[in-house]
Amino acid sequence: MKMSLHLLAAALAAATLSGTAAAQDVTLKVHHFLPAGSYANTQFIQPWCDRIAKESNNRIKCQIYPSMQLGGTPPQLFDQVKDGVADVVWTLPGYTPGRFPLSEVFELPFMMVDAEATSKALWDYNTQQAAAEYKDIHPIAYHVHGPGVFHMREKPIKTMADLKGMKVRAPTRQTNRFLGALGATPVGMPVPQVSEALSKGVIDGAVVPYEVVPAVKIQEIAKFHSETDPAEPAFYTSTFMFVMNKDKYASLPPDLKKIIDANSGQAFSGQIGKVFILSDAEGKKLTVKNQTNVIPKSELESWKKVGQTVTDQWIADVNAKGANGKQLQDAAKALIAKHSGK
Repeated sequence: MKMSLHLLAAALAAATLSGTAAAQDVTLKVHHFLPAGSYANTQFIQPWCDRIAKESNNRIKCQIYPSMQLGGTPPQLFDQVKDGVADVVWTLPGYTPGRFPLSEVFELPFMMVDAEATSKALWDYNTQQAAAEYKDIHPIAYHVHGPGVFHMREKPIKTMADLKGMKVRAPTRQTNRFLGALGATPVGMPVPQVSEALSKGVIDGAVVPYEVVPAVKIQEIAKFHSETDPAEPAFYTSTFMFVMNKDKYASLPPDLKKIIDANSGQAFSGQIGKVFILSDAEGKKLTVKNQTNVIPKSELESWKKVGQTVTDQWIADVNAKGANGKQLQDAAKALIAKHSGK
């Protein structure tokens, strides 16, 4: 009888230890909107998953669901991670217009000078000045993409007049406002819809960075690519979030939290920005057979004056919400300058 009790106790102890070990092995459902072969997936999301797996001795693993394979639409990604449908998502705040008004400051015309520095600045800003907008999630990184480029079906964009009446896709509320102020007819849509909209003539062109080109095969449909002077701030950029469900993060044992923390934050945000700069160079290579032009600084001076009206409207909008828009813009610019070494 004593032997049986000892065996039972040992079995129970072993089962408890086994259950504890199993409970500490974590598989994260990572959801995003671009294809598995996109630069975002291959150069940033998959490498992040590989690192946390290696550093945790495979106790943290990812199951990546690209191209919205968990269901829903790109604008629903934030709610999916907030509600626990996904454990980690990569998405744009701008896909849900008006939900993140304070962090829209980085999407105003001619704000970004360098994707790496601006991504670091965005992390600082979002975790300080705009933290309340992201209180429902656990942040891993915030970043921006490289300079936006016009990709047009029928003609290049050389002057503001070339945009008049052109239906141009943009990703965010502020960029849509800017395009409208420049004379275009702005069309808001997530990037996965761009290829079909271009091919069917629903839009005349789209603004995206070169990094996105292979993901939606823009080079096969849009034959004209118009950049802005690289010595000038980008005429637009988009902000992104790579974020985790709060309860999922809270459920991790301390040693696994440390691994997530070590692969999160300002430095990691800057690294993603750098990845997107390098991916722009790769994406641009695919457009080599098409026509490319650069909109010069002399032309952009008039664009900046128009862009200021968009900035003034944003300041008025956030002032109406009880914030100090000019102060927030100054803070964002100071952070960008700080991380740019200027």
